[in-house]
Parts: sequence; structure tokens; C-alpha cells
Amino acid sequence: MRIGIVCPYSWDVPGGVQFHIRDLAEHLIGLGHEVSVLAPADDETPLPPYVVSAGRAVPVPYNGSVARLNFGFLSAARVRRWLHDGTFDVIHIHEPASPSLGLLACWAAQGPIVATFHTSNPRSRAMVAAYSILQAALEKISARIAVSEYARRTLVEHLGGDAVVIPNGVDVDFFARAKPKPEWQGDTLGFIGRIDEPRKGLPVLMKALPKILAERPQTRLLVAGRGDEKEAVESLPAEMRSRVEFLGMVSDEDKARFLRSVDVYVAPNTGGESFGIILVEAMSAGAPVLASDLDAFAQVLDQGAAGELFANEDADALAAAAVRLLDDPARRAELRERGSSHVRRFDWSTVGADILSVYETVTDGAAAVAADERTGLRARFGLARD
Repeated sequence: MRIGIVCPYSWDVPGGVQFHIRDLAEHLIGLGHEVSVLAPADDETPLPPYVVSAGRAVPVPYNGSVARLNFGFLSAARVRRWLHDGTFDVIHIHEPASPSLGLLACWAAQGPIVATFHTSNPRSRAMVAAYSILQAALEKISARIAVSEYARRTLVEHLGGDAVVIPNGVDVDFFARAKPKPEWQGDTLGFIGRIDEPRKGLPVLMKALPKILAERPQTRLLVAGRGDEKEAVESLPAEMRSRVEFLGMVSDEDKARFLRSVDVYVAPNTGGESFGIILVEAMSAGAPVLASDLDAFAQVLDQGAAGELFANEDADALAAAAVRLLDDPARRAELRERGSSHVRRFDWSTVGADILSVYETVTDGAAAVAADERTGLRARFGLARD
């Protein structure tokens, strides 16, 4: 099958949607399909052979964050050229409602279109205001996927229609077989995310840290991600700042080793999450997870059976839960076992098969429609069958 996938966000800036698309493309290629991904990217950025650049992206506030999107006449021309050259059996557009390549592709594409909705935002005024603009494009979509029940709910409430829920995928074995790094082991809490994006929750974790260190002064917090490191620790007493180690951006391999090494992975995100791919990665690596009780996180963690939850934005509750877990090796071992079992439902062997089933459904439907149209034309003009 020839599959075209449209990524709305800049390929050279890491993010959950980009990782999902990358892993989906590589999974499909591994199964023998021909895959091309169209994504915003600086033209000088090295790209995998299956990625085609649609040009440089610009930062735009979107869903409580800053997304790097691509929209305009040049982008539209590149979208049309990519569609023409690709002769795809199916187009898979991610976030078609965002002002980026997905919407342009939806307008320009012909044939079967599958759309995946990642956003969870119950009060999106922008999406409501843009509905009349989006309607014509969205009506061309053959099948809709939502990565969680909360992304599905956002779609239904703002744009109408419905979607099948297929979660984000993870290569579980990649994380499970990673080797721990000795210098990241021993009384460590871990955090991965954009340091200067408040909704990722690092300020909440920093507020909790003094209470954690008062009970367990040997604890270290390891932080991986881009952002202003000095600003991140400004709220901490000076004598505690040495207990925070910033690792900067880490490779996929080091992220897996990081998650295999820490005693507890903390996800203090405060909102705007539709899924929680980092939780799945952490469970895959065997890290006990402590997360804020966002609806999406609770669903990923099986309502607290596969990881512990604390009240969102409550630094005291976070601190108490972290100390309790650090003091209880048996509970951490229990969470590792439960998480490692629960996470298998998110492996690409399952998620990829579900997505392929959607592709096959829409392409079979398109073939049936085309056959009916040919039959109708033959009957109209008195032509013989092929």
C-alpha cells in the first residue's frame, strides 16, 4: 500500500505527535508498505529518507502551547506537488483542524483520507470559530481516529461527527531492553519535558521538591528537556539547587536509559494532554509512574492501577506521594510489574494493526465506489464489461 502521512508540526522540534508519526511510518515501512511523510522542516535539516520537507515552520500559540506550524501559498504548492507525485492509496492527516499542512492537504487531496485527532481541549474557542472554514475540508475525511476518549470528546463537541479511539503507539521492547545508566540510579526522580512550558508541570514539581528533600535529603531530580535551566530552579532555596541535574535534550536511546534508571518517573502536567505518551514510554521501561490526575493520564494508567496519581497542581500531594514511593521498594516493584503488563496494549504490534484496518476499510470502500461508478457509466453508454 502507498501511504502518505501529513505531520502538522515541525519535524525538527521534538513532540509527541511527531514521535507518533515517525514511529508509525517506520512500523509501516517495516511491514513492507511504501510511506512518505510530509512535514514542516528547515530545508537544511537532515531528514529521514521517507520525510519530505514542506518548508520552514513558524511558532504559533496553539492548545496552551507554542506549536511550530506551516501554512501559506508556498506550503500549499508543496502539498499539491507531494500529493501529485505520491499517487497514494490513502492519505493519513494528523490534526486536520490545526492551521497547518493537515488542513492544506485535506483541501487538496482526492481519494481516501484518514484523519487522526490528538488535541484535547474542552473549551477551544478557536476551533468553534473556525468550524465554517473547516467544514468543507472535514467532510472529505473518510475515517476519523482519536488518540484517546478525551480527544474524541473534543472532536465531537467542537466539530461534530465521531471517531474510533486508537491510542498512540510505542515500541515497548525498545524501552524494555534499554540498559540503566549507573549515574542516573539511586534515589532519583525523573522528569522529561519542555522546561519553560508551564503546562508540563515542572514548576509544580519544583514547589514540591523542598518537602521531598526534607524527608529524603539524598534524593536527586533529573530533568531532561530544553529550556532555561537557571529560571527553572529560581524558586528553590540555593542550598537545594545542586539536587537538580539538567541533562538537556537527550537522544531516544538515552531517554530509554533514563526511564530504565530512575526510581520514580514524575509527570506533573497541569492540562492540555489528550493522551500521555511519556507515561507509556516510562511504563515500557519499567519506571514506576507518579502522575497528576488528569483524565487522560488516569486512563493511560488504568485509573491508578498501573501508576500512582496525585491531585493536579497540588505540590503537597505530589511531595507526599513521591516520598511514599521512594520509601517503599515493594510498591515500586508492584507498579513496575503492573505497568509492564498494562503497556502491551499500546505496542505498535497492536496499534499499527488497528490503524492498518482503518486504511483497508477506506481503500476497500473507495474501490467499491469506483467500481459502482464504472458500472453506472457502462450502463449509461451501453458499454461492455472489461
